[in-house]
Amino acid sequence: AQQLVESGGGSVQAGGSLRLSCTASGFTYIGHCVGWFRQAPGKEREGVVGIDTIRGGKYYADSVKGRFTISQGDTWNSYLLQMNNLKPEDTAMYYCAASSRYCSDGWDRAYAYNYWGQGTQVTVSS
Repeated sequence: AQQLVESGGGSVQAGGSLRLSCTASGFTYIGHCVGWFRQAPGKEREGVVGIDTIRGGKYYADSVKGRFTISQGDTWNSYLLQMNNLKPEDTAMYYCAASSRYCSDGWDRAYAYNYWGQGTQVTVSS
């Protein structure tokens, strides 16, 4: 069965960095778009970053531009989210997701994604 597994979450102080990893298994092709979403308690799930797996385009929420970077890992089935200069408002559960649609069709729309990981917690203290 297709599965996405996130890792790399943890607790850091404001200004610190974390790198999240998303590894896919059971896929012959992960899809056209891989995204990272986050959800804080009492808030809706929001798109953070997306990467077009074919054309390489990258998409960022305004709140993380200049601080977060998405990239492909060393293997075709892994994607990384480098998070720098973390802020307390970045505290949330972070989810990796894969979509058969192109990112340009709505990378930040949760309904556009076919597969989701279980999430990894990121906590930033002030």
